[in-house]
Amino acid sequence: MRLHTQILRAALLIGGLATFGSVASAHSFPQSESPSAGQELSESPSAVTITYDAPIEKLFAQLDILKADGKSVVNGTPEVGDDGRTLSIKVDTLKPGDYTVKWSVICIDTHHTEGSYQFTVKGGDS
Repeated sequence: MRLHTQILRAALLIGGLATFGSVASAHSFPQSESPSAGQELSESPSAVTITYDAPIEKLFAQLDILKADGKSVVNGTPEVGDDGRTLSIKVDTLKPGDYTVKWSVICIDTHHTEGSYQFTVKGGDS
């Protein structure tokens, strides 16, 4: 009977760890960005794109690009790609300076994640 109890406890522990592992990885986090965090560009990008490691809900996806003064430079609304993992938005021609990308998404399992990063447009004469 004692061996049976130890096996049952081990099975419950393994099951609990497996469940925790799947819950912990059930958030959508950026896998790649274009332009990337900290990147210095010689010219303005036409769009900003983030690819996530898990599918995101189209209805709740937010993406904004802000100038140093906090004003938005996006042109339109963010779009989620057919793969459900790519979020992009078009931007107006950016003048030289620092820009902050702010994003907020909800994974298809309802977990919310958000973040921000910066990139710099150096301009053609740098």
